Amino acid sequence: MRVVDVHLTYVDPMPFESAEFDLVLNRHSAFNPAEVGRVLASRGTFLTQQVPARFAEDLMAEFGAAPQWPESNPENYVRWLETGGLLIVDRRECSGKLRVNDIGALVYYLKAVPWIVPGFTVEGHARRLLRLHASLQLSGGLTFKGGSYLIEARKPD
Repeated sequence: MRVVDVHLTYVDPMPFESAEFDLVLNRHSAFNPAEVGRVLASRGTFLTQQVPARFAEDLMAEFGAAPQWPESNPENYVRWLETGGLLIVDRRECSGKLRVNDIGALVYYLKAVPWIVPGFTVEGHARRLLRLHASLQLSGGLTFKGGSYLIEARKPD
């Protein structure tokens, strides 16, 4: 069995032969559905885990940010994969929470995941951080909207 884990943009052609892989994996990365279909062998499987555009939108709003990829949702990905010639086998959605218990953890998270609040700096966002810190001190933690989704698709015979 040939497997590839793809981390390409939606416009990049994959540097592989047609029908080369039985399994293509993708996690939190853009992909080109037509290219996925091209490199999958007959009856090959594509698995992708994605984070919806609305992930942490309440956290983004605290900093005046908006989703960078508003089209990222399971409905669109299913449609794009079907348009790319794949059959949807399974689709699962998980709703959850993103919780931080101290402001340092939030700062670390925003630095590690720069697409949540593009251009985030402690200095540039000090007022908002102080306001969130005060709220955290009162409540014992901050909770924001989380979630993800998984789509399994298969190339027909």
